[in-house]
Amino acid sequence: MTQKFRSFAAVPPKGWNSWDSYGASVREPEVKRNADYLSQHLKQFGWEYVTVDIQWYEPTADSSKYHNFTPLVMDDYSRLMPDPKRFPSATNGQGFRPLAEYVHGLGLKFGIHIMRGIPRQAVHAATPILGTTKTARDIAENTICPWNADTYGVNVDLPEGQAYYDSLMALYAEWGVDFIKCDDIANSVIYRGTLKKEVVALRKAIDKTGRDMVLSLSPGPAPVENGAFLQRNANMWRITDDFWDDWSLLLNMFDRAEKWSAMSRPGNWPDCGMLPLGHIGIRSVDGPGGDRQTRFTHAEQKTMMSLWSLMQSPLIMGGELPDLDEWTTKLLTNADLLAMDDQITEKYQVTRDESQITWYATSPSHEYYAVFNISERQLTLTGQDLIGLSIPLAGHDVWRNQDIALSSDQQLIIDAHDVYLLKV
Repeated sequence: MTQKFRSFAAVPPKGWNSWDSYGASVREPEVKRNADYLSQHLKQFGWEYVTVDIQWYEPTADSSKYHNFTPLVMDDYSRLMPDPKRFPSATNGQGFRPLAEYVHGLGLKFGIHIMRGIPRQAVHAATPILGTTKTARDIAENTICPWNADTYGVNVDLPEGQAYYDSLMALYAEWGVDFIKCDDIANSVIYRGTLKKEVVALRKAIDKTGRDMVLSLSPGPAPVENGAFLQRNANMWRITDDFWDDWSLLLNMFDRAEKWSAMSRPGNWPDCGMLPLGHIGIRSVDGPGGDRQTRFTHAEQKTMMSLWSLMQSPLIMGGELPDLDEWTTKLLTNADLLAMDDQITEKYQVTRDESQITWYATSPSHEYYAVFNISERQLTLTGQDLIGLSIPLAGHDVWRNQDIALSSDQQLIIDAHDVYLLKV
């Protein structure tokens, strides 16, 4: 029987997330201006999610660096709340409801990042769990995130542990949340039996709310051997750690994409990571630098968008949307790429050597053939070479946006780190 939650993400989710630009420090006006831009310029192309990333409950957040043991904003039942200084509409216990209503008013969907577990300060203060006689201290487990000290794990074998997750998801449903990005729960290093139980607890808690909330699990790499488990419990899961504008990370993604491509299906999407495009790093100091335009070349940006779309990865933009230039806008609104991401039914890597990788994909209306040049110099292929790779000589060149018909002796030149993408 098909699980209902898979209908929440019938195609790979597309939207904007605050992390690549603002790290842990995004503020309400910044969320709103990106939501405004998404609604006005990208919604018509299928971009619909606006997600507030980590530490929205931390008053001292100022970059992508975490401030361990700093006091967090929390309600009486061990649940973190938006910092009202950073999110003024959250005053008087309103939480994210007003911001979610603003985003919904733009015809978009609203998402938040959460950490797996229960706040450390709730455990130390032994604050109550809603609807139970237990406290945070009673349900806490010493499975603490290795890179963020804010939370303990939750013992969901106890009914009160499940009740805690139920109370969280019920609160988020009241706020009008449409997308949950749960962190510290998918990485192969920490992915053990107890954490699997917390994934299941999240699934149960979301289902109990009756609200359509997409569940995304981070960080990666998630282990391929847990693919079937992830399909049963989540809509998205990261197959990489944080992805930044560095060629070595993009090249590495081909290995991950090859392993995971067969696991994606409507409602279940292996996630290649956010798109570090345009103006990023405004207050994030992660990746290869701070405030900058993406360091990916135009060729590398085409390669990334081609692979993500062939792979049917979720497309989550990380750059500051109001600063988009014409080039980046065209990347995000390319009709062929978006159709591939939504409509492909089968895809896989065909060949790989030291200089090139080829992929094939098919949808109900088209076939797609890609040749990626992963070398540091131009790649020259003849029509005969393409025939040898089982690639047609005629079709629509997606990146040049023109129909082509090569002869067997004509040459096709692909620049370093670039891609040739043919639609037939």
